[in-house]
Amino acid sequence: MAVVTGTMYCNTRYIVLYEDQLGSGSMSRVSERKEYPLSMRLPEADIAIIDRAAGLRGRSRTDFVREAAVRAAEDVLMETIPIRMSQGGFDEFLRVVAGPPKPVPEMVELARRRAPWETGKRKGKS
Repeated sequence: MAVVTGTMYCNTRYIVLYEDQLGSGSMSRVSERKEYPLSMRLPEADIAIIDRAAGLRGRSRTDFVREAAVRAAEDVLMETIPIRMSQGGFDEFLRVVAGPPKPVPEMVELARRRAPWETGKRKGKS
């Protein structure tokens, strides 16, 4: 089987050409790259902090930085992407926000619990 691979650095696609074992001709398929290189220059102090934190999480430097970068990017996108809704949906949203608050039983229960560091009794509890 002959295999010829055509690739270009940082190109998102590459073509693999090959002949099947029966010799019935050649086929080509286009494959998507799954990972892309990213290079950064950081001061030694930043690397030390990143390595320490990555070690505490049991992660490699690459995994730790990738996760932090993606999380930061998602936060920025969520802050800047407008929320779209119909006029009826917006009117309902305004009605609910302007109305009286309704207690959420799970949140009420959580607020009544003593924190692990509290030693005294909470007000309203026996």
